[in-house]
Order: sequence, then structure tokens, then C-alpha cells
Amino acid sequence: MAIRNLRYEGDPILRKTSKEVKEVTPKIRELIDDMLETMYEANGVGLAAPQVGVLKRIVVIDVGEGPLVMVNPQVVKTSGSQTGDEGCLSVPGKAGTVTRPNDVTVRFMGEDGEWYELEGQELLARAICHECDHLDGKLYIDIVEGELHDTVVEEED
Repeated sequence: MAIRNLRYEGDPILRKTSKEVKEVTPKIRELIDDMLETMYEANGVGLAAPQVGVLKRIVVIDVGEGPLVMVNPQVVKTSGSQTGDEGCLSVPGKAGTVTRPNDVTVRFMGEDGEWYELEGQELLARAICHECDHLDGKLYIDIVEGELHDTVVEEED
């Protein structure tokens, strides 16, 4: 496993559409492991492959319930809405108000190559929508309500 370099706003790769993964190969599994390590190292909740410079439809998420790996995720149903602060590892030090669905159903391939369907609420729903947007070249700053604001990072003792 290795920590990969994050791509930041302004990098053209973040605005491109990612390609579907045909099969989960050892190289794809290595990418997934690297993405998880990179996300945890950066204290992120989610990470999409374009954020590490790879145009593949892969996202990893951990909202505190353990890692969730989604290959070729497709949001198939949404309901409700939530408005709250959102940030992104590709837009460091900033956050903004974004409205997202409160409930989402996502269909995706797991690392085992099998298809799954998952329902997510609240933070998980927000993370799924945010990361899936990355796969289509969209950033949360495209839909932010109002201005971005600086995030305060607490220093560890």
C-alpha cells in the first residue's frame, strides 16, 4: 500500500469523466488499498479515484463505520434533503453549505466483483453523492450555496 498524491482544484483531471471498471483486477485492488490509505492519512471521509489522478469509477468512504469500497457506483434513488457544511480533500482548508439528498440508494460492484445495493442516510448519503460527483468531473464548489469559508484545524497535543 502507498499514499498517493492528491489532486487539487484547478487540476484538469478533476473535471474529467471517469471510465467504468470492467473487472476488479489485482491492479484495481492495489489502487483501492492506496486510496483507503491516502484517505485515512488525510483524515478524509471519502475519496474518489480522480482525486489521486486515476480516471476510474472507484470511490472509498468511511463515515466511522469502517471502509466502504464502491466500484462503478450508480445512485439509483434519492429522497429527502439535508443542508450542511461540506469540504473536500481536493479543496483543502475550505468548506461550504451544500444541499444533498438525505437518503440515497446506490448500486455498485464490490472488490469481489459482485454487485450490491446499499441505502445510506445523512452523512453517508452526503458522502456517496459527493464522491459520485467526482466521477463525473463535478466538485462540491460547483453547487455550494453562498461563499466558501476557511476550516479550522485543531492542533493535536
